[in-house]
Amino acid sequence: MDTLSAACRRRPLRIAATLGLVSALALAGPAWAAPGSVTQELRGKIDRAQLERSYAQLVEAVLPAVVNVQVERTETAGPAIPAPFADPDLRRFFERFFGQPLPPMPERAPRFRARGEGSGFFVDGKGHIVTNAHVVNGADKVTVVLQDGTRLPAEIVGVDEKTDLAVLKVQPKGEPVWVEFGDSSKVRVGDKVIAVGNPFGLGGTVTAGIVSATGRELGAGPYDEFIQIDAPINRGNSGGPTFNLDGEVVGVNSIIVSPGGGNIGIGFAIASNLAKQVVAQLIEKGTVERGWLGVQIQPLDEDLAKSLGVPDTKGALVAKVEPGSPAEKAGIEAGWVIREFNGQPIDRLRTLTRAVAAVPPGSKATLTVLADGKERKVTVEVGRQPSEPQVARAETVEPAKGQPRLGLSLAPLTPELRERLGLEPGVQGVLVREVDPNGPAAEKGVQEGDVITAVAGKPVRSPREVADAVKKAHADGRKSVLVQLWRDGQPRFVAIPLAVS
Repeated sequence: MDTLSAACRRRPLRIAATLGLVSALALAGPAWAAPGSVTQELRGKIDRAQLERSYAQLVEAVLPAVVNVQVERTETAGPAIPAPFADPDLRRFFERFFGQPLPPMPERAPRFRARGEGSGFFVDGKGHIVTNAHVVNGADKVTVVLQDGTRLPAEIVGVDEKTDLAVLKVQPKGEPVWVEFGDSSKVRVGDKVIAVGNPFGLGGTVTAGIVSATGRELGAGPYDEFIQIDAPINRGNSGGPTFNLDGEVVGVNSIIVSPGGGNIGIGFAIASNLAKQVVAQLIEKGTVERGWLGVQIQPLDEDLAKSLGVPDTKGALVAKVEPGSPAEKAGIEAGWVIREFNGQPIDRLRTLTRAVAAVPPGSKATLTVLADGKERKVTVEVGRQPSEPQVARAETVEPAKGQPRLGLSLAPLTPELRERLGLEPGVQGVLVREVDPNGPAAEKGVQEGDVITAVAGKPVRSPREVADAVKKAHADGRKSVLVQLWRDGQPRFVAIPLAVS
């Protein structure tokens, strides 16, 4: 995929998302002309036949709810300027000259006032406005400009960087025109959508297109859920709404793909089902509290599934259970596969991550897991997510002729190695000293410096124990052996095919 322009989510004025090129300046009515929820007014009243010819009826209704967000922040440019009299000899000279010590004079970094802009939209009659976190992050001053040109100072109610969402609040002169979130799970590829923005204080702009993909994960955050919109995109519309043809907000514009800084027609909006959960908490508490199980998970491949006795690759494999976590208290163990969470099938890792995060801390949840090939139900009390926060003498065990091999040279862990690898106190195992590039372990991504902590579900403490476990797996007729590794402070499982010497 092309690089994300913007495409850095934290750079205001470089990220935008809005769709086609229909000027809507002439459609903007008075900001308070029709106060209340426009979405409710539109439900069931949109002329579908007219939408085939024009979006004017829909745009005219929703446009007053969309605002321009202007921010000012203090930024630092370039290296720090050396303090006066930083040279010790010069300082001593002047202290003798004046007959007294000079006051401390720290280095100073040049600072300047930066300005940025984005878009936003009213979500209730109390003056709450949704926009992107990257638009307002670090802002000293935020001003909201309405469609009729009215300028209102805005307070930042809350910011959630993990989803790139923020909520502002203004004190309007009356109830504003506002819009409601729709159900993004009902959005289908090929649906028509319009995106409305208010870039650069020019007044409203509208663009039109279709949905080209749903459920996109871009690696921008741990809870990614984007709707991809296949349509031209304008800069300056970060934080603006994407509407379905019922006037419901189905996405919050956030990212564009722009390798050269221009428009290539690929944009991403944060799905409304994710946005409305976050926005509700930001309005109520000013922050977001997420549920937490305390497990590290990894996806299943076919070899892992076969090794674990799982019928397919759906689910999340538990690689590690955090000590003292809700998962540990519920008896969940590494090597189990989570197949459902509160009845919701886990088709990929993000499904579980988002499902757990959406549960209020302190609530009970039911997990369907596969443990040792058997299905069971586990009840867990979901916790509150914590704040955000090598050389030894190799011992190569040569397999006998006709015996299985992994293609590894192993060494026991010494205190010096443990310190060098930064292993946690409870981690025991065997160091991977060398990896045969043509061996089965290399094919599965095993690297020098990895620590093997378990083979076929049993802890290992020496190279001989690893060899014995591999032999037993072969004798039991297995085509691969499940190996648990520790790398860079993170556990993971791999299923290594058993090659025969």
